[in-house]
Amino acid sequence: MLASEATPLVKVGGLGDVVGALPVGMRALGHDVRVALPHYNFVSESPSVKSILSVKWGRSQVESSCTETLVQGTPYLLIGGRPVASSGSVYGENAAIDALKFVFFSLATLHHVRAMGFQPDVVHVHDAHPGAALRWLQENANEDPFWHATGRVLTIHNLVYQYNEAADALALGGINPAVDDIVPTLARSGLLALAIRASDRINAVSPTYAKEILTPEHGAGLHGLLSTRSGSLSGILNGVHYDEWDPAKDVMLAKNYTMDTLSDREDNKYALQQEVGLRIGQGPLLGVVSRLDHQKGLDLLVQVLPALLRRSESALVLLGSGDGSIQAELQQLAVEFPDRVALSFRFDERLARRIYAGADMLLVPSRYEPCGLVQMIALRYGAVPLVRATGGLRDTVKDYDVDPAAGNGFVFNAFNPEALSSALERALHRFEDQSLWRGLQLRGMELEFSWTAAGRAYEALYMQAMIDRSGQDAG
Repeated sequence: MLASEATPLVKVGGLGDVVGALPVGMRALGHDVRVALPHYNFVSESPSVKSILSVKWGRSQVESSCTETLVQGTPYLLIGGRPVASSGSVYGENAAIDALKFVFFSLATLHHVRAMGFQPDVVHVHDAHPGAALRWLQENANEDPFWHATGRVLTIHNLVYQYNEAADALALGGINPAVDDIVPTLARSGLLALAIRASDRINAVSPTYAKEILTPEHGAGLHGLLSTRSGSLSGILNGVHYDEWDPAKDVMLAKNYTMDTLSDREDNKYALQQEVGLRIGQGPLLGVVSRLDHQKGLDLLVQVLPALLRRSESALVLLGSGDGSIQAELQQLAVEFPDRVALSFRFDERLARRIYAGADMLLVPSRYEPCGLVQMIALRYGAVPLVRATGGLRDTVKDYDVDPAAGNGFVFNAFNPEALSSALERALHRFEDQSLWRGLQLRGMELEFSWTAAGRAYEALYMQAMIDRSGQDAG
């Protein structure tokens, strides 16, 4: 697997969580998995040097190192070299400069893997960043017996980030841009578009997102290209590492609890209210753990909250950082309701866990959400999710009022204040019946969105990619 980030070594967002967890699930199924990451200068040096070689980079040869470290039994290959080391962050503000780092990393990884004698059955690329690896295989594997039978898999975590400014980096790496009309002109030097063209199998991180990216609304300009590959496109829902997210064992909670001791969860609500300075009480506590940005729909939420807080006894606890304008609107709300709105504009895993365990509801009003993990964690911790029907949110949360027998939360469809406000009103009305609410919590807690099921689905996907590459009949 090639990726730009993977926990615990490098994490910026949800991509890091997924790439960190999937190898553990695959190794549990008996597979030999290696993960390659750029050796960023802020990642501590690994003591085990596996390979040093030169990579052709324009008219020069650039030295690259590969060091190895074990993470939960999985070998992580840290790929170094001047284009990687020169960057002080995972993602910079300039996509063209980032592309130099990621294209070099992609090529160097393939060279190091070969030098080490590890011949993979599948090369699995996560998102656009290492997409050049699949393009290089497309252009060279047919003439190279070492790579000839290697399946090529791409997982799209977020289609928006395409790295279309990679022309200079591709030229230095000796990789050709696309020239066919199937690829939009602006994306012909794009790392994601090239990976889509070069993959045997393409996976999106939820079944609904796999359908959405074929539409103009969610296709980010690549819906036409993806439509030509629709027969190779699938959607595998991400999982949650349940050993790490378990209210029965979570040491950061005020009090641990299980489905059998769910009443103990109230202690976490009171502890959270006290910690963040909210009024102590039985009223509904709404939680948000999110980046503050356009995708997450918090600009919609701030339109709805003032009226909601004025006509109910609800309170809000929010953790996140990002867009300054959204933050300013939230701060104004906190001024108007000082004992019912608590805001923390930072990254804080301890507080996030305490929100999952203490909030009555978790709000995820996203414009789009490829998969989403927070709603799965909320379900695990007994916080009833209220979400928009998009991507993985649609796949994991079922509206109680639509299906009382299977409902585990509340869902709204249209992205507008009226639809969100209506869903919140429905949820608050149901909250008044604590017996009903307890049933919702228990139904969510008994669900399992683990990496075991996702691992088996990826196993089948890898097998199909190998069949595709070998040209055998899948039937």
